[in-house]
Amino acid sequence: MITITESKPLAEVMQYLQKSQKVYLIGCGTCATMLHTGGKSEVLEMKDKLEAKGKQVTGWMVIPTACDELTREALKINIKDIAAADSILVMSCAFGVQTVTLYADKPVYPALNSLFIGKEETPGCFVEICLQCGNCQLANTAGICPLVKCAKSLLNGPCGGSVEGKCEVSPDIPCAWQLIIDRLRALGQLDKLEEIVPPQDWSTSSAGAPRRTVLKD
Repeated sequence: MITITESKPLAEVMQYLQKSQKVYLIGCGTCATMLHTGGKSEVLEMKDKLEAKGKQVTGWMVIPTACDELTREALKINIKDIAAADSILVMSCAFGVQTVTLYADKPVYPALNSLFIGKEETPGCFVEICLQCGNCQLANTAGICPLVKCAKSLLNGPCGGSVEGKCEVSPDIPCAWQLIIDRLRALGQLDKLEEIVPPQDWSTSSAGAPRRTVLKD
């Protein structure tokens, strides 16, 4: 399971760095390296792009895992080059950006967009697994998530638009509800389709503040 990221447009990054003449670059050695969005090659490519735009890159590093607490130590080791910069540009997921922010006294900007939590389905192909919606419906749908797998995120399906088990949105997408029905039939639980599932309670996915879980003895 990794965090799927994509590179922001260079124009957007340059807008962040408008008031920064000197920039320090940070990449991530895990998810972003695997996705070719923030590994060594991408960091060096970004360095060339920034310098071509007239920016000075005071230094760069690829932290093994940017969202790890060891990021603090990595920043200490490179403190001289970081101190010389006006800001830090982080090529990692949002978690990594926030981790760097915790331990840096410079403006910290993201170079990537965090898209979803995914699993490598085939080499180089990652598929979304979970929305982390906070109100899991898998008990009603035979362990197949309609919020992720259904193009319309229907909780009470199917919609009637599928053709030969494929979604009407794209023939490359299996109909999630066909998968659910097939599995419910195999499990002898087709009667679950008669239950009306209420609208999703999205308040559990965003409660107006960071969610927190405390383990109890």
